[in-house]
Amino acid sequence: MSSPVWFITGASNGFGLILALKALKANHRVIGTVRSKAKSADAVKQIESAGGQVIELDLNEPKESIDKKVKAVGQIDYLVNNAGFFVLGAVEQVTEQEAHLQLQTNFFGPLYVIQAALPGMRSRRSGTILNLSSVAAKDPQPTSGVYSSSKGALEALSESLAHEVAAFNISVLIVEPGAFRTNFLAAYSPPSAPLSSDYDGTVVEKVRNAYESNHGKQIGDPAKGVDRIFEAVTGEGLAGRLKGKVLRLVIGRDALARMKKNNDRFLSDLALQEDITLSTDF
Repeated sequence: MSSPVWFITGASNGFGLILALKALKANHRVIGTVRSKAKSADAVKQIESAGGQVIELDLNEPKESIDKKVKAVGQIDYLVNNAGFFVLGAVEQVTEQEAHLQLQTNFFGPLYVIQAALPGMRSRRSGTILNLSSVAAKDPQPTSGVYSSSKGALEALSESLAHEVAAFNISVLIVEPGAFRTNFLAAYSPPSAPLSSDYDGTVVEKVRNAYESNHGKQIGDPAKGVDRIFEAVTGEGLAGRLKGKVLRLVIGRDALARMKKNNDRFLSDLALQEDITLSTDF
C-alpha cells in the first residue's frame, strides 16, 4: 500500500511546517507550498531534507494558475488549507484593497485549491480536506472583523462541502485554534489608513494593544496542536477517536472557553426571542 499524500499550503512556518515534518516522520509523502522558496529557504531545506517536496504557490494567484499547480501534484489524500494572514484593525479603517486581499488569501484561495483537488478525490472515492480556521470565526473580537469574516466564510463553505462530498467518502475537518505560539501575531498586517482618535481608550485600542503585546506569550504549544490535528485526521493517538465523528476540532484552552461563552450567549439570545421567532409562520 502506497504512503498517503499530504498537500499543505503555507508550509513556510507555524502549523504548516510542523505538520509537514510530522507527516514526513510518519513516512507519509508531503508536498508543501510556500509563496517564495528564496524567502522560505530554511523551511524548504527542512522539508526537503526530511524527504518532502516544496512548490511555490501564492493564494493570490489566478484561479487557473492554482488549479494547474494543484492538479499537477496528482493524488492528494490529505488537503490542508493552512496558509493565511491577519489584518489587524477596526472595521472602519480597513481599505477596499486590504479587505479584498484578506478574503482572497483566507477564503478564495482555499476555495480554488479545494476545487482543484476534488475531482481526483471524488474519482478515488477517498480523501480528507482540512481547513484551518480560527476561534475568531465563532467569537469575533474587536480589530479582527475582516479576518473573522474570512474565516467565517471558510467555515460556512466547509460545512456545506462536508454534506456535498460525504457520499464520495471524502471527509472535511474545520480546525479552530486559539492562540498558539507561532509567528502569526508577529506577521499581522496593520491597515494603511489611520485609526480615528475617537477610538482612543475604547475596546478597539485595548484589544489591538493586547494582540500586539501577546506575541511570544500565547498559551498554545504549536507542536501539541499539530499532534492533535494529525491524530484527528489519521485516527491515531489521543485525538484519533474523533476521526469522522466531528466537523470541528477546537484546540486550545482559550479557544474552548471562548467557544463555550459564545454558544451560551447564542442560546440565551434564542431563549429570549423564541415566542417572537415562532410568531411569523402562516
